Amino acid sequence: MPEPLSSAPMQIEQARPEEAATVAAVLSEAAQWIAAEGRPLWTATDIAPERIRRDTEAGGYFIARNGGEVAGVVRLVLEDPHFWPEIESGSSVFVHKLAVRRAWAGQGVPAALLGFAREHARGLGRPWLRLDCVADRAPLRRLYEGFGFSLHSEIRKQSGAFARYELPLGG
Repeated sequence: MPEPLSSAPMQIEQARPEEAATVAAVLSEAAQWIAAEGRPLWTATDIAPERIRRDTEAGGYFIARNGGEVAGVVRLVLEDPHFWPEIESGSSVFVHKLAVRRAWAGQGVPAALLGFAREHARGLGRPWLRLDCVADRAPLRRLYEGFGFSLHSEIRKQSGAFARYELPLGG
């Protein structure tokens, strides 16, 4: 059983290329857990090892560790023309594929990863942190709203309805 977050500081660092398998394992674990509830989230293509490896090599994934143990991952991208085509280039950091290992559920890992994403965006001089999620995932939406994100809009894509959220980062 992992130590509670209060006893050790969460460390979040960019995943190194050789850690792609670790990132893929966290995403796979989360995908299997969600699918077991009858509501699959990511397709096999979305979390295919070669795709995760490519995105990790490009510097897109970050790993949260507590006491050296992997607790979760998140992918941060600088452009998202698929879900946010109208957004001005260079204005945002977009959160994708936030996943927490089941052993770390309920221990604040999503908030730590979102806090890291917020500071990362600020460090890049980007005034917005944005994300999308499947519109009918109420617990996930509550998580984002609880962190301070506001609903921007809901959109429809071929794969369904999505809620788009944004967080202004101030000046």
